[in-house]
Amino acid sequence: MTLPSWAREPLVHFLFAGALLYAFFAWSGGSEVDPASRVIDVDKDQQAQLAVQFERVMGRAPTDAELDAQIDRFVRDEVLYREALRLGLDQGDAVVRRRLVAKMDLAAGAAAERAAVDDETLRAYFDSNRDRYAEGTSLTFDQLLFSDEGSARAALGRLAASDGWQFEGERSTLPRTIDGKSMRDVGGVFGEAFARSILELEPGNGWQGPLQSGYGWHVVRLRKRSSAAANFEAIRAQVENDWRSEEIADRKRQAYELLRDAYRIEIDR
Repeated sequence: MTLPSWAREPLVHFLFAGALLYAFFAWSGGSEVDPASRVIDVDKDQQAQLAVQFERVMGRAPTDAELDAQIDRFVRDEVLYREALRLGLDQGDAVVRRRLVAKMDLAAGAAAERAAVDDETLRAYFDSNRDRYAEGTSLTFDQLLFSDEGSARAALGRLAASDGWQFEGERSTLPRTIDGKSMRDVGGVFGEAFARSILELEPGNGWQGPLQSGYGWHVVRLRKRSSAAANFEAIRAQVENDWRSEEIADRKRQAYELLRDAYRIEIDR
């Protein structure tokens, strides 16, 4: 039997696995580890996992004494873990919360990390992002910094009506004018995300944005952009890394949006 294409999508597998976990927890009435249980069963499967973990770190199988030490450490961790759950120490803990969130994100992006990608897909990605990979790209632009997006958008309206840009923006150590700098130099000053965003702007005399960086929000006048074509074969590895990073981010976004739709969000304003 041939499965429909949507059934082979890794994101569907992620959501299906999440549903099974939810059903199991609901049926069992709690977490996988019962903090009230006083039985810790270190079975053969668990011992095999401990041996594999030791071998991955040490590059060899553990001796009997070393495996016993691993079992003792596992039992100690399990005892303290269950006692922490019993005392409710996991509740309201920001570190625990962030780790669980990170694990959900990792689960959503795991398939993209392992996915094999062909040259056709990478070439299409390369062609749609040629400016990013252009050799010798140089940028000349003016920028104004604002602490929030609303202030930056308001400034765009004022700049469209007058040319008094020197009186706009907040004081900072960032240069207001960048003249003929490379993408690497721009990324070194404003961050890689800002450098990628500015490539999407059209050169001209108008102010555009807002663009976000680690410093805040910027409105930008991209006065000049020049570049030479890059060779796909020479930078294939970089293209693949960038494609995979975007694919992982996109899968995380899709997984979150699908899961979020199952919730009713109530925000007191």
